[in-house]
Amino acid sequence: MANGNFTRVTEFILTGVSESPDLQIPLFFVFLVIYGLTVTGNLSIITLTSVDSRLQTSMYFFLRHLAIINIGNSTVIAPKILINFLVKKHTTSFYECATQLGGFLDFIVAEIFMLAVMAYDHYVAICNPLLYMVVVSRQACFLLVSFTYLYSFSTTVVVSCCVFSMSYCSSNVISHFYCDTVPLLALSCSDASFPETVVFISASTNLMFSITVVVASYFNIIVSILRIRSSEGRKRAFSTCASHMTAVSVFYGTLLFMYLQPRNNHSLDTDKMASVFYILVIPMLNPMIYSLRNKEVKAALRKFLTNY
Repeated sequence: MANGNFTRVTEFILTGVSESPDLQIPLFFVFLVIYGLTVTGNLSIITLTSVDSRLQTSMYFFLRHLAIINIGNSTVIAPKILINFLVKKHTTSFYECATQLGGFLDFIVAEIFMLAVMAYDHYVAICNPLLYMVVVSRQACFLLVSFTYLYSFSTTVVVSCCVFSMSYCSSNVISHFYCDTVPLLALSCSDASFPETVVFISASTNLMFSITVVVASYFNIIVSILRIRSSEGRKRAFSTCASHMTAVSVFYGTLLFMYLQPRNNHSLDTDKMASVFYILVIPMLNPMIYSLRNKEVKAALRKFLTNY
């Protein structure tokens, strides 16, 4: 960019979920309920898997960390959305925007890999039950979770630095309800080819690796279940991974719907609704998905409430 007079951006303006004034208060209460249910449900999962002796297996260890990630991802985005529903000027400072993008990337990448780790855990439990305690030992669980957090953090640092190393001048209106990579790249007044490449490679690599692990795990799981002769055994094996299959299908279905749309059918409103779904609605649904079909979690909840 040639040297010249320009005003460097110190704050951004978010367009929000909806620009209609009449919808601000109703949407505030809708999102408040969603966020409240998300925090309550996931805190319940964290508490139950921490205090109940029957839920001290690797499956519930990973579920506890998925709940932590869900709370983190929602908390990075939801409070700012709720505040913007109540104020007229939807501004966010440069550094607040960078922090929000970093937090969002950190938790969304961690969720992608945690779902892959949970799929692998189910694969070992069903396909290699005799080796389960050896392959998915306590040390292995800590290593997998630590790698997930470390990798998500390193990815966040690289992508965030690329996005915010660019120059932002004049235009500062982000066509979204939170600071995301695509609308930020569109606002830059400098060459965005390198940051766009980094974002694309990072997103595609993470998604393809995670989806490959999930698909390969469940392909082998389904083959193993079909080989079980008794119908009761097949039913019990399927119920073990049914909740995770549901959660994975909803999460990846939303992401693929959002990113695989044809360009001519791509709309900002569709992006916003898809973002609301995988950032806020899915973290709210996950505790229900993992609890309603799980007798151990329901029993632990009844025991906890009785003791309380």
